[in-house]
Amino acid sequence: MASIRNANPATTPGTRTASLSEKSSDFDRKEDLSLSSDSDNTYDPDAGASDEERAAIDAALLKRLDWKLIPWLCVLYLASFLDRANIGNAKIEGLEADINITGTQYNIALSVFFISYSIFEPLSNILLKRMRPSIYIPLIVIAWGICTVLLGIVKNFSHLCAIRWFLGMAEAGLFPGVNYYLSCWYKRSEFGIRAAIFFSAAAISGSFGGLLAAAIAKMKGVGGLPGWAWIFILEGIATVLLGIASFWLVHDFPAECTFLADDDKVRVLRRLKEDKQASAGTEEFQMKYLYQSLTDWKTYTACLMYMGVDGALYAFAIFLPTIIKELGFTATKAQLLSVPPYVLACLITIATGFYADRLKQRGIFNLLLPLFSIVGFTLLLVQSKPAVSYFATYLCALGIYPCISNTISWVSNNVEGVYKRGVTIGVFIGWGNLNGVMSSNVYRKADAPHYRLGHGVVLGYLVVGLWGGSAINWLLLKRENRLRAEGKRDHLVEGMNEEEKLGLGDVRPDFRYML
Repeated sequence: MASIRNANPATTPGTRTASLSEKSSDFDRKEDLSLSSDSDNTYDPDAGASDEERAAIDAALLKRLDWKLIPWLCVLYLASFLDRANIGNAKIEGLEADINITGTQYNIALSVFFISYSIFEPLSNILLKRMRPSIYIPLIVIAWGICTVLLGIVKNFSHLCAIRWFLGMAEAGLFPGVNYYLSCWYKRSEFGIRAAIFFSAAAISGSFGGLLAAAIAKMKGVGGLPGWAWIFILEGIATVLLGIASFWLVHDFPAECTFLADDDKVRVLRRLKEDKQASAGTEEFQMKYLYQSLTDWKTYTACLMYMGVDGALYAFAIFLPTIIKELGFTATKAQLLSVPPYVLACLITIATGFYADRLKQRGIFNLLLPLFSIVGFTLLLVQSKPAVSYFATYLCALGIYPCISNTISWVSNNVEGVYKRGVTIGVFIGWGNLNGVMSSNVYRKADAPHYRLGHGVVLGYLVVGLWGGSAINWLLLKRENRLRAEGKRDHLVEGMNEEEKLGLGDVRPDFRYML
């Protein structure tokens, strides 16, 4: 891990003002803030402080992290989701007719995005770690912003597919990258609400996107361009500007960031160690971490859960405006009516993150919330009344959006080791997003206005993937915790020293999985 001796001198309220050079000589002889097995003897910036003082310092530090890390990342994800889903808004403004493509070709263009997105996601977290977030994230934001602008000048099917491919490649690093990044800053019981707030930007973008598209589409004819072209161009330019600003507003990992003083960096790493994240910020990449992830059953239950919810998410996000329009509303009204379900989804997503952290239980939410979506898609499947169908979209949103961030938090909480966690997050999110190919092709134009094939397939994803995968994951985690409590995993660490035990990550017998 990199040395932190040249860190920003600013510090959290209540921090002692002495510099590191004035601290104990034992700490001075250390080259970094390694959280290895002997780290209990490293410098403690709060030595001698009372429990109340420590709690106050910790609360101030956590508040500072939240304000420095979360808001800007939410803005970037809002832009990301807006730029991948605005093709649905462009469609109902005449994209297909203007560039002379069929419904099947439109679906292929949607699929192309998810293929490149999924291919590059598993690698993105390794690149994020090696290149530093403050460089990697701004670069990919600028790249996908340029791709979005180019979508506004496409002339045919080939142009559309090519640009959607590169859009997926550029966006691949943000969502898994930020979730991995945040998991390296917060305790397991604190991560859920932050992940939920971050992901709620997707729901906000759904509502914001509908309103924005309705307004921008009125520019039809300006510069000789159709309204849908201006949706891509203006949103893409805004994203490029956000990417440029990100060079100053995205921060690096705890040990290398510049907005924390030396003492606060020690505190962040100590908090993670106390939370059994013993390798936080200290590992160097080795192939064994890739092997550990790919041979861990939790990686595959994560894939099952996430394919179930992600397939449903993209079907909902991309086709909601079309579904509403087919109920008999005009294009503009369909854009506007797509807003309220997203507002509900945003509120429930944040509430789920908050209560899951408070209760330290995530599985129960993944078992209860999908029931709403299952009822919603069942209503869409079996009846045709516009009012009932529109009500069903609220149920669909309520059960899908909260389970995205909750699933990511649940999996992240139960994988120890920064590189193993990074690989695992990249793998299961990448696999989940590959199922966007399904979402792009089961809502066929020939099935309008009721889209029963699409609704039926998505319903199967929710029942088998999200709900079924969550049930399997919860039962296996509970069983493993019981076996560890009974001492039936103690043989795994026999003859090992402390450093070797820490190297086992979440396989350590003293590590308890969050249910």
